[in-house]
Amino acid sequence: MTGGACEVWFYHLERTALDQALPELLEKTLARGWRALVRTVGAERVEHLDSHLWTWREDAFLPHGVAGEEEAPRQPVLLTTAMDNPNGAHALFLVDGAEAGPLEGFARCVVMFDGRDEQALADARQRWKVFKSEGLPVSYWRQSEQGRWEKQA
Repeated sequence: MTGGACEVWFYHLERTALDQALPELLEKTLARGWRALVRTVGAERVEHLDSHLWTWREDAFLPHGVAGEEEAPRQPVLLTTAMDNPNGAHALFLVDGAEAGPLEGFARCVVMFDGRDEQALADARQRWKVFKSEGLPVSYWRQSEQGRWEKQA
């Protein structure tokens, strides 16, 4: 699916909450013609994200499904707690501290973390070191005062 190593992008959430930032990034992913897999840590978070993505904006529709459903392999965005990639996603979104697992087959892994949470910051720093030591291309994105994502490193 990809030609090279999976790029790992860290998104430092400070001005925007995950519930706002994730759908926007998913829209950009779909606009590229890519599929997305959103991995979280628990069934209740999958449920929350499932209902949120249907209603996050009045004028938007984000087609998605939940792993385990009959149509899961056909979904452009799939929500899961599992380590597999049943919809053949190009982009893996890690939220709530979910583990990356094997990154083979993904073009991009997006690690989203809450910049106001000290533990989430510490975890993100540790993950950065691990991905870097594995030779993966990593970059760090932070929001500007205007709310635009800017690459910092």
